[in-house]
Amino acid sequence: GGGAEGGAAVDLSAYDAALRESWVWEELYLARNLRPGFKHGLYGGLVNAAVDTYVFGGKAPWTMEHEGEDREAFTRHADDAVKAEEAAEASAAPRYAKPDGVLTFDRLTSLARSGTNHDHDQPAHLRVTAKGREAMKRLNYETLAGGPETRYCPAGVYEWVDAELVINAQNCLHCKACDIKDPGKNIRWTPPEGGGGPAYTLM
Repeated sequence: GGGAEGGAAVDLSAYDAALRESWVWEELYLARNLRPGFKHGLYGGLVNAAVDTYVFGGKAPWTMEHEGEDREAFTRHADDAVKAEEAAEASAAPRYAKPDGVLTFDRLTSLARSGTNHDHDQPAHLRVTAKGREAMKRLNYETLAGGPETRYCPAGVYEWVDAELVINAQNCLHCKACDIKDPGKNIRWTPPEGGGGPAYTLM
């Protein structure tokens, strides 16, 4: 449940039931084994995806388990120095070809095209406590190659300036990747005041 006017609880059980009866649930069910298959490596994942899709049509008589939460991938091998270093290198900024402005675009151009807008004087909807900032500085910035949040966020919300975290909440697209992927669970996404966000027109 959640909050409502006057603080009354809201019963969302009907939403869950409706979701399970919808085409969305059917599509998610048919694709449920694709991502977990890659825990066996690229080729193992590709073979699994092919068998699951073309042989069973997504209706295999089993459901594979995910290997923990996404966020845990950053620190899963923290007790193994070699694997921890590999994880840090893997989280470093990837090298992409320079955007050509025709088929590929830089992040800020794509952000501008989303029509994202928030009132600049509204309370920040991305919450990180002072203690959380210190934890992020040690883990994200110092251990994980300058902060994975600067790379997985599609809107450039997070920056590290002089080793201090800067949050550009007005850029947020509300994908909630930070809430899901931050390795220390230090970022909390909350609904923005006034419903600000992207204004997509072709979706």
